[in-house]
Amino acid sequence: MITVTTSRVTGRAATVTAVVRILVGVLFVLASIPKFPFAGSAHDSEVAQFISFGFPASSVEAFVLFTGTVELVCAALLIAGFLTRFAAAGLAAVMIGAISTAGLHVGGPLHLGVAPTLLVILLVLVVVGAGSWSIDQRLADRVR
Repeated sequence: MITVTTSRVTGRAATVTAVVRILVGVLFVLASIPKFPFAGSAHDSEVAQFISFGFPASSVEAFVLFTGTVELVCAALLIAGFLTRFAAAGLAAVMIGAISTAGLHVGGPLHLGVAPTLLVILLVLVVVGAGSWSIDQRLADRVR
C-alpha cells in the first residue's frame, strides 16, 4: 500500500533522491532569507524586484513575506523529509510563480534555467517521495 509517506524509490535511487531533496531544501532556505526584513538591504532589493515583476506596491511587502515563509517552511520540511510531497508541491507552486513573473519580466539563466530545473526536480519529489534519511520513511516503515 502506497501512502503519502511511502517513497517510490529504493536502494541507490533512494539515496540519490535524499541527497537531491536535502540540497534543494538548503537552496530554498538560502533563497528565503533575503525575503525577511531582518535581511536589511537584501530584503529591500527583493521588494524592489517583486515590484518590477508587476506586483502592486501596496501589497508587495506582504507577498514577499508570504513567499519567503512558504520557501522557508517547505524547505525545512524537505530537509527533514517530512511531508515531502506536500512541501515539494508548495515549492513547485513558488517556482511556477517565479517563472511566470521573473522569468517573463527578466528572463536570463536564473529565472529561465534554474527555476524550471528546480520545478522539474520538485515535481519528481512529488511523485517519488522523500527517499532515504527521512521522517516520511520512518513513518512508512511504522505503517507496514
